Amino acid sequence: MAPLPEGEAPPEPAGEPFFYGGQAVVEGVMMRGRSHYAVAARLPSTREIVVKRGELTAGLYRHRFWKLPLVRGLALLAEQLHLGTRCLMWSASVNAGDLDVELGRREIAASLAVAVVGSLVLFIGLPLLGAGLVAHRSNSFWFVVVEGLIRVGLVLGYLALIGMVRDVRRVFQYHGAEHKTINAFEAGWPLEVPSIRRASLLHPRCGTGFLLVVLVVSVLVFSLVAFLHPSWPWLVASRILGVPVIAGISYECIRLLARHQRNPVAHVLLLPVLYTQKFTTREPEDEMLEVALAAFNAAREGDVPTTSKGPVNDPGPPGRQPRGGIPPSGQGAA
Repeated sequence: MAPLPEGEAPPEPAGEPFFYGGQAVVEGVMMRGRSHYAVAARLPSTREIVVKRGELTAGLYRHRFWKLPLVRGLALLAEQLHLGTRCLMWSASVNAGDLDVELGRREIAASLAVAVVGSLVLFIGLPLLGAGLVAHRSNSFWFVVVEGLIRVGLVLGYLALIGMVRDVRRVFQYHGAEHKTINAFEAGWPLEVPSIRRASLLHPRCGTGFLLVVLVVSVLVFSLVAFLHPSWPWLVASRILGVPVIAGISYECIRLLARHQRNPVAHVLLLPVLYTQKFTTREPEDEMLEVALAAFNAAREGDVPTTSKGPVNDPGPPGRQPRGGIPPSGQGAA
């Protein structure tokens, strides 16, 4: 669908401005709108784009409590686990069905359980073990710093390693398509593939950048825990129980940096947040941009006026983003 002529874009709904986000899934993209989400995937056999759209009715998405400072970071984490996993399962099932592979709930649940256990061992267990071998004293600041450095190295090394796998590279390309679509929208560019392609791969609300901030904040938070001289069982428990606190603080930090990104200090602090995304984004193909755009338009159906032929593909709110630059600040994670 062609964009509306210049000057005819419908206004955003009244109230606080909403900033869209999403994530890459298997051969597709999920987009999260103000009141709806949509996930689109391309079938390998027919190259057809299929779209699933749903309304966000749970209290997590609507209740004001989950929009409070510090709490909204935890809500973001819960949303990624709930909505992100559900959309990922849907896209995997769609592609598995298209390839005549049966993918049941038991197989999906087993895969998620293995992933959770593996993540705990790799990103909590190994850093603690490594720091214990190097620093010995678990209640020292040096122990926390070594643990944090090991965790950062493991995360970045893991991302670099899996990025070499062809199927994962395609997911990273869809991640890039998601970023470009949201960046083009926030810059006020026409939502067409040639225009979207010019947008940046990097976005300050990206979950990869958020992960880097989490790693930095965790060093500061766990340094305070070290003063309590915890035993090893309490040390491990603090790393798990501290996740909500660290997520809340990290979200407020990245939100503050993004909102004041034109400030020279904030701009410099945002650079590692942005360039960490090089690990999880790749330049997408035009077909991938079409999928991201389909998901974005479907997610916005309830937010903008529609025509008899479907949602209006408008150029979004006014703004300007130079090619490859940092897009406007917002809420949520892209």
